[in-house]
Amino acid sequence: MLEVADLRKTYSTGDVALNGVDLTVEGSETVAMIGPSGAGKSTFIRCVNRLTEPTSGEIYLDGTELTGLKNDALRSARRDIGMIFQEYNLVERLTVMENVLTGRLGHLSAWKAFRRDFPAEDVDRAFEILDRVGLGGMENKRADELSGGQRQRVGIARAVIQNPKILLVDEPTSSLDPETSDVVMELLTDIADERGVPVLINIHEVDLARSHADRIVGLHDGELVFEGTPGELDDRSMDRIYRGKGRTADIEETDESARDGGTTEPDGDAIERSERTVGGT
Repeated sequence: MLEVADLRKTYSTGDVALNGVDLTVEGSETVAMIGPSGAGKSTFIRCVNRLTEPTSGEIYLDGTELTGLKNDALRSARRDIGMIFQEYNLVERLTVMENVLTGRLGHLSAWKAFRRDFPAEDVDRAFEILDRVGLGGMENKRADELSGGQRQRVGIARAVIQNPKILLVDEPTSSLDPETSDVVMELLTDIADERGVPVLINIHEVDLARSHADRIVGLHDGELVFEGTPGELDDRSMDRIYRGKGRTADIEETDESARDGGTTEPDGDAIERSERTVGGT
């Protein structure tokens, strides 16, 4: 279980990326995090695995508090966090198998890691996972010979072989065509079910989030402004996520306008479809 309490991140420029976000992700659920560009989605995921240092707040993974860990303790904790990157983060000159097995480096001694001396059971398991993600027979291909969808599958296989307690996924479909995007999302949710690990996905494509996630959370200006099922993500919620409408300050302003005889916008009329699909946020 991932438990995040009052997570805040302010950069040295004074820009506030996260402003007191609380979130729990557990079981084998798939949680999609949506919101406009700059809302704090990627920062949130990077703070969880400490690629970005949070300013304050608490992050627990199965009871282990992550924000205070350093050096070996942090490296050990990161073995329990599978990370799937937007730009794949593969070593282009290495083969598919070699890239997948890098997910086990954190479990080897320094000498064995340097020599890439992986146990036979790790290699056997890598073959099984490659079959599962649809890359059986491609283990000897170089990463730079693969399509975008195939590269993303290698990234998924590399994260799965870690035996993680959670999968963090940063915009896995941003560089993929719609059909491949749907396949990748289905693969992620299936893996969550099969292995009993939760998946937290930062994603721009709202339709994919609606189709594949068990729960959707929405960020706006670093604040959590929506949390619910795909069916609860209505037009008013989309206004709140993508335009910041409907939050406390807006409600107070609307009430005052009404008292002064002013007019207000009708509910749920605001967002164009282009903002809900690829590239629209």
